[in-house]
Amino acid sequence: MPFLLFAVLFLLLPTLNIVLGAFRTQTGTFTLQNIYNLTNPRIIAAFWVSIQLSFASALIGCVLGFVIAAGVTLGGLPSWLRAPMLTFSGVASNFAGVPLSFAFIATLGRVGILTIILRDWFGINLYGMGFNLISFWGLVLVYLYFQIPLMILIITPALDGLKREWREAASIMGASGFQYWRMVALPVLWPSILGTMALLFANSFGAIATAVALTGSQLAIVPIVLFNQIRGDVLQDPQLGYAIAFGMIVVTGITNLIYIVLRVRSERWSK
Repeated sequence: MPFLLFAVLFLLLPTLNIVLGAFRTQTGTFTLQNIYNLTNPRIIAAFWVSIQLSFASALIGCVLGFVIAAGVTLGGLPSWLRAPMLTFSGVASNFAGVPLSFAFIATLGRVGILTIILRDWFGINLYGMGFNLISFWGLVLVYLYFQIPLMILIITPALDGLKREWREAASIMGASGFQYWRMVALPVLWPSILGTMALLFANSFGAIATAVALTGSQLAIVPIVLFNQIRGDVLQDPQLGYAIAFGMIVVTGITNLIYIVLRVRSERWSK
């Protein structure tokens, strides 16, 4: 009951307020103009950039996280690495916002410690080579800090669910390690992998504190456009902000629904 009350007060009611606000004028009358205003090319471009950013960070995070989790769970890495990896992943997956942005600026900014070391000790000028932390791929790199650990946390139980008998049966029938992964393990894990990727997509699509702290308004993604509409001095239009937030709810709702469906399917297959 306490958790249900908490969810109603801080999740359901704010979401309902956003949905209703998207279809109201500032005087409270019903309107579809706010939804129509989402067709503004600037807003469409922001949604497209956010989708690309979320997909890139989700895909890379999914691949790298899966490789790390598989290496510790099923590979030849020492078993004592598992507990520290999961502990670190639990912390890192929730480390975001201003602290994470500052950490990357202090490390990979124009005068960051790693940037200076590479330039002065090894003659590698990252920014001379075209790297820019305050850019699309720079933000993807920052997002990977919490995307990879989240993938590790979610996919590790699925990897643990692979039965040893399946590997033994494949070996008895003459299958190589590659054939086992291609024809047995990956088909079983595929719903979990796709579902987790959908969750990673939703996780980065709604991230705002990290993006604002790192790029300010230099990268027009949906959370920053929403922030400017709600709190901005020049672009302030709360009702359009409600409509943008409603659009974000629809996108993240679809991805979370995909995650839930695939998760249920993967659990059924594991049984």
